Amino acid sequence: MSETPQTAEALLTIENLNVIYHAATRVHAVKDVSLTVRRGEILGLAGESGCGKSTLAYGINQLLKPPAVIENGAVTFHDASGSDIDVLALSGERLRSYRWDKTSMVFQGAMNSLNPVLSVQDQIEDVLTTHRPKMKRAERRDRIRHLVELVGVSADRMRAYPHELSGGMRQRVMIAMALALNPQLMIMDEPTTALDVVVQREILGEIQRLRDEFGFAVIFITHDLPMLLEISDRIAVMLAGEIVELATAEKIYADADHPYTRKLLKSFPSLTGARGDFIRTGESINSSTTTAGAI
Repeated sequence: MSETPQTAEALLTIENLNVIYHAATRVHAVKDVSLTVRRGEILGLAGESGCGKSTLAYGINQLLKPPAVIENGAVTFHDASGSDIDVLALSGERLRSYRWDKTSMVFQGAMNSLNPVLSVQDQIEDVLTTHRPKMKRAERRDRIRHLVELVGVSADRMRAYPHELSGGMRQRVMIAMALALNPQLMIMDEPTTALDVVVQREILGEIQRLRDEFGFAVIFITHDLPMLLEISDRIAVMLAGEIVELATAEKIYADADHPYTRKLLKSFPSLTGARGDFIRTGESINSSTTTAGAI
């Protein structure tokens, strides 16, 4: 019997991770988070703005900048080669080779992450030149053509500049760039923000198709819990820096355990239910537990 994403072996293990922002006031942004990402799964990370989702993502990829500090905890990447990598112990060239190669990231606001004065081809080629210096120019160009076509962008757009592309196409280019080195894990931070619902659906379909084809795992971060119910194998719900619930998408939809998760589910209006059967704009989802948020 073949493994499903829910039963596959661990790819990334996070143990008791704590992130502190040492600003004017000390903010405990990520609190004792322990989480396992399995090979080939889409793990959704849901929660309201400021709950620490992006801080967690940056922390496990060593991208945090002062005043953020990882106070303690462990992040272990279980490489396909059979070796374990202590991510938080990496530095210099070892850290540089780990990023993109083992774990890639599509950042929040990714549509604005492209360099406006470089073509799509030049920006993806920069990744290949930096991380695959022995690759010949012709091989790089063939790889770029393959990547853009893989994410549904016509190869004749390779020489286009970001301003010449639609929002959905720019997002697809960012996904192509993240796939350039065949990573085993892709972290996607709000990848469909600012896209209309039709383009969102197309991007979500591409992510699922690419995952099925190449077998990489995805950490998909968003405040949109109904979206995660559609695409995720498991969902972790985050509140005030803590993981308050972790279960399969089916379990969370049918029988969520935590009251905050249930309130998140009710915060989106139903197409068929009675009017007003959701949390009003501006109403606190959990005023008793929500604290000063993390970035």
